[in-house]
Amino acid sequence: MKTDSNSDFSSIKPIGTIHSPYTNLADMPIQPKGAAETEGRVEIFNEYAGGLADLEGFSHIYLIYLFHKATRTELSVIPFMDTVRRGVYSTRSPLRPNHLGLSLVQMTSVQNNFLNILGVDILDNTPLIDIKPYIPAFDHVENAESGWMNHSEEDVARKKSDHRFI
Repeated sequence: MKTDSNSDFSSIKPIGTIHSPYTNLADMPIQPKGAAETEGRVEIFNEYAGGLADLEGFSHIYLIYLFHKATRTELSVIPFMDTVRRGVYSTRSPLRPNHLGLSLVQMTSVQNNFLNILGVDILDNTPLIDIKPYIPAFDHVENAESGWMNHSEEDVARKKSDHRFI
């Protein structure tokens, strides 16, 4: 399906739905690190399924989605891994102006218009906006800095969400 590009962002619409075992915003993993063994499934709507060609050779993909349960926007928040109010753009909070989420997940298989994934930290029935392949030559960064966030991978993996962003 070929589409014309334009600057009217109102044409952005879901291309599918992310399915996961998480039906409640509280007590979910806050990042894929905390959901490493959690299986999920991404359903791509039939009219966009042709775009899945050649994706099967990638081990990991980025899912770009809508935080569809976010009901407000805040420019400063107290993130899950902190007790200090931070600018929303220095966090992964769903309360950002456009309520867009990003998760890097492992893709285990492509079956017709479904992607089976591991490491899903996303609420069930979340609208999917886009998929991008993880390409180490493009995406891996040596000696990256994490700003104020100085917790270990283990700390992140153990942390669960609470009611602060509901």
